[in-house]
Amino acid sequence: MSDYLVTGAAGGMGSAICRELADRGAKVWGIDGRDAEKFAGEGFFRADLTKTEELKRVFEELSEKSVTLDGVIHAAGIYDLDSLVEIEESSFIRDFDVNLFGIYRTNRIFLPLFKEKSRVVIISSELAPLRPLPFTGIYAVTKAAVEKYAEALRMELQLPGHSVTVIRPGAVNTGMLPASVKKLDSFTSGTKLYSVSAARFRKIVESVESKSVPPEKLSRAVLKALFSKRPRLTYCVNRNPLLLLFGLFPERFRLFVIKKILS
Repeated sequence: MSDYLVTGAAGGMGSAICRELADRGAKVWGIDGRDAEKFAGEGFFRADLTKTEELKRVFEELSEKSVTLDGVIHAAGIYDLDSLVEIEESSFIRDFDVNLFGIYRTNRIFLPLFKEKSRVVIISSELAPLRPLPFTGIYAVTKAAVEKYAEALRMELQLPGHSVTVIRPGAVNTGMLPASVKKLDSFTSGTKLYSVSAARFRKIVESVESKSVPPEKLSRAVLKALFSKRPRLTYCVNRNPLLLLFGLFPERFRLFVIKKILS
């Protein structure tokens, strides 16, 4: 029987991944910084990805159970809407700490439990390779860094025989829209530098989120990355065609359009 470790297991994406794996008969071990309402797996651990000692505690518990891993799926992440020059330093650092360093810590700590030819799956974002949009910059920057990390990790882990796959999703219906709108309202009401139309910006966010897909569509891409004989290096799920098109325009034109929309 195969064993998989899933971070962000209490979230919409993570819980869907856990269910899909459990339905296939796999043993699923979940990690999240918050409690899971329901967990379809073998064991759940509440642990903060920013705290090495908490991850080591999970490692020790799995080691005591003689668990060895066929793969690790990184579904944990933070999505912030804020200005790059007004965001609090603590928030800026925490976004990197979870989105990037959390992946690094997990891989480093749990590598000794990897079986031969284990697979690492990293959930990124459709924004990672695209031109950043205003006030999504911190999220886009962390995800771009995640993808560069994944490329470098892939080069290295191929040598001992492991693989690394990136899943690049667009909008996924995880119930996060109210939280995104709350962050947007907090930014637009608190910014002192930008005269931003909150209503216009919210309309853009809601337009993107309205074209979301269920998390099960993303989890099926994860299963392909884990079980395909020759998985792709990158799987894209529900990428927004307008964002892709917008990224093809010259930078000065993009700047002009954004200023017209948000001013």
